[in-house]
Amino acid sequence: QVQLVESGGGLVQPGGSLRLSCAASGSIFRINAMAWYRQAPGKERELVAQITSGGNPTYSDSVKGRFTISRVNAKNTVYLQMNSLKPEDTAVYYCNAQIMSMRYSAWSNYWGKGTLVTVSS
Repeated sequence: QVQLVESGGGLVQPGGSLRLSCAASGSIFRINAMAWYRQAPGKERELVAQITSGGNPTYSDSVKGRFTISRVNAKNTVYLQMNSLKPEDTAVYYCNAQIMSMRYSAWSNYWGKGTLVTVSS
């Protein structure tokens, strides 16, 4: 069974930084793209950043220049370094990954349960 587990959320002051981690575990054959989404109360879930298996990142306009997505394939882990945080960054952040399991030879999307980031003074 494949699982994604996020960590690193918390309370931070505006202008501060946090680093989120997401580790995939279980019956994994390969991981393709990985991504971070976020959802604020009353809003739709939105894509924040994604990274290909080769390490090529893309970002939403709202976080460009402030957030950095990276991955360590040997650890099945993706990170989101968040700098210059703003109150509008407050949301539950979810990890997403395209994974091929050992038992099912097709790509499937997996989601973590989320980690809360609160940016407030």
